[in-house]
Amino acid sequence: MLFDYVAPKYLIRDRDKKYGNLFSEGINNFGIKQIITAYRSPWQNGYCERVIGTIKRECLDHVIVLNENHLKSILDNYVSYYNKYRPHLGINKDSPEGRQVQTEGIIYKVSAVNGLHHVYFRKVA
Repeated sequence: MLFDYVAPKYLIRDRDKKYGNLFSEGINNFGIKQIITAYRSPWQNGYCERVIGTIKRECLDHVIVLNENHLKSILDNYVSYYNKYRPHLGINKDSPEGRQVQTEGIIYKVSAVNGLHHVYFRKVA
């Protein structure tokens, strides 16, 4: 599950005013060290910017989130789809968990992420 994890050691963040003293104290109480990027420098946290943009464009821009549990469910489904089935150009159009190449059979489509995306596979007759 996406949200069952141990707290990270570091938090890379920008200098946005929404991160006030209360936020910083809370992060420090969890034992997380904050790394603050330079002023107006989103490229210093490129991986995070890319992931957030992908989640927004491919998932959250197309749904209405009802509450926190609904958001967790949507993100769990999307992360599972993203890692198991979504093709990534950086790894030769494979998925991070890898897929078996299917060359024969009839192509079938299965809905993923509550119908937002689809997974295609071949089934030999």
